[in-house]
Amino acid sequence: MDIKATVNYHVNSTYRQAFHFDVDGVIGNLVSPKLENREVVVKDLRQSLSTTFDEDGILFEESTSSIDDFSGNAWQQVYEQEISAFLKGKINAQEVLVFDHTVRIDDEIAIRKPARNVHNDYTRDSANQRLVDLIGADKAATYQEGNFAFVNLWRPIETIKTSPLGFIRPRSMNAKDWIDIELIYPDRKGQILGVIENVNHEWFYFSNMTPQEAIIFNIYDNNGRPHLAHSALDILGEKDAGVTRKSIETRTLVRY
Repeated sequence: MDIKATVNYHVNSTYRQAFHFDVDGVIGNLVSPKLENREVVVKDLRQSLSTTFDEDGILFEESTSSIDDFSGNAWQQVYEQEISAFLKGKINAQEVLVFDHTVRIDDEIAIRKPARNVHNDYTRDSANQRLVDLIGADKAATYQEGNFAFVNLWRPIETIKTSPLGFIRPRSMNAKDWIDIELIYPDRKGQILGVIENVNHEWFYFSNMTPQEAIIFNIYDNNGRPHLAHSALDILGEKDAGVTRKSIETRTLVRY
């Protein structure tokens, strides 16, 4: 089944663009680069699941967690153990380091809202710098000699009725669709990959996801496994607009 949705593409430019976070010392205050809102056709894979991790860099999986309350910090140790075991079983990771969780709520007063720019979380340079930041230069060198990757796990906290997470099939993208975007925080800088519009992009998502389901998707792989451009989708004609999207995404470093 195909639907129509809107997304915000980045815009090619002669100068390096940036997101500025916590501007003027206000947590959550964000200044974005120029984005273009575009309507896209999105395929719902709920009835025709057709992705593999090696070819598409993504898996939609059943995954029931023992955690149902992600407030506070008491849940983290148990949840991270679950994720580590899950990724070892599903993508054959030998080692898993969970290093970040982000709860997103689609509400104007939320500090972390769904990301509505089409992007990927790392460039090659920022992925390798993040590797060093996490495990140190010496250990990073041993990881770089083998196969390592950054892999995200995304899970609904409540059944998703609005602003689901959508993806572009890697095979439908051109190398020129990617542009480097700076991330500027009060105390550090980073980089992501922004995506510019291409009418050949094949968008897809998984409808009505529940907390008993999860998405595993590749962000960076030093052996070249495809990484995923992604964004929250604003579906045209959505009927359940009063249902707030709540989700948690977990970032991991894996070694194969």
